[in-house]
Amino acid sequence: MRNRGGATVLPTESPITGGIAELEKKRTGFGSWILMDSSGQEAMVNIDKYEVMERTHINARDLRIIDPVLGYPAAIFSREKAIVLNLEHITAIITAKEVLIRNQPDESIAPVMAELRRRINSSSRESSPNRDFDEDDHPFEIRVLDIVLEAICSYLSARTTELENDVYPALDLLTSKISARNLEHVRKLKSQMTRLTTRVHKVQDELEKLLDDEDDMVNLYLSRKLARPQATMDNISDAAATGRLTPSTSSTGPEIREASSVNTGKDDDKNNEVLELEMLLEAYYSNMEETFDKLSMLHEYIDSTEDYLNIQLDNLRNQLIKVDLLLNSAHFALSIYNLMAAILGMMIPYQWNQGHSYLFTWVNVMGGLVAIAIYSGIYYYARCKRIIVS
Repeated sequence: MRNRGGATVLPTESPITGGIAELEKKRTGFGSWILMDSSGQEAMVNIDKYEVMERTHINARDLRIIDPVLGYPAAIFSREKAIVLNLEHITAIITAKEVLIRNQPDESIAPVMAELRRRINSSSRESSPNRDFDEDDHPFEIRVLDIVLEAICSYLSARTTELENDVYPALDLLTSKISARNLEHVRKLKSQMTRLTTRVHKVQDELEKLLDDEDDMVNLYLSRKLARPQATMDNISDAAATGRLTPSTSSTGPEIREASSVNTGKDDDKNNEVLELEMLLEAYYSNMEETFDKLSMLHEYIDSTEDYLNIQLDNLRNQLIKVDLLLNSAHFALSIYNLMAAILGMMIPYQWNQGHSYLFTWVNVMGGLVAIAIYSGIYYYARCKRIIVS
């Protein structure tokens, strides 16, 4: 049907509508985003990928990285006017004045948003004792990046602690009692640990990439890049107003020294910013390295437990082999006795079996002694050759 404006509208009752809407949503990257600006104003917006590209000035290739349908790996990189971040459960596009965070249906980003509100809306911010820099001295995008990285590191550390609390009792229980149920429980925990280790390693790699490239850290300061063209235009306007652009005065010594001192001051500020950002990233990298070490120790503990269980199983297998050897030896010895009984039990007429019933007792006694002697000889031989070790 058509509405008053002439646009085609599908009936809301049609079961096809939901499928088409879902397909369009996946195809265009449509989703719910939480928008927060530098003043703390927050809003829930529903925009498609083209509006995101227009708003944040990123291209379609960069937008693919944060598309949940495509499932691209973890990434942190900066563009001319935005920082694109896709780590764990947090997908964000940070600009110099606002941040867009993809809304999650399971409310996993609620702690991140609460921390953003607290820090951005707070009028009097104090430096935390575990902070390497004062948040008031840094632009909006660096503060948001700090909050997001802190949330991701805290989330992964918490998952690691929970996994430790589950793995150690499960391994102790498995060590005390080997059963199919305990083995299945440990197998699931080991799979969770492997996935968590991969996630921690991805975050660690992204932080290491930023730390290895100083230009990437400089590009994270979006406010500086935005302020650079404006400062250049202001300098040109001031120079034109004071007549410094005239050929006769453009190359004088004092003005060259003044420009050189200004550039040196800007370079010093740039180096200080890079140094502070490097200290911040190194703190989170160390946190991820510590978490990775915990998971590595956990993996080694699981491997040690597996080795211990394999030794126990090998010991049980050896015990079964020893019992099997003893039983086979006893069966061989008794087979000799059975052979004697079979020979003497034949229905053959002979003279000496009449009036000599006591021979039945002697035959059984002698047959038993022979069987015992054969069994003892086999056992003694196995002990001498260390086939059976008590």
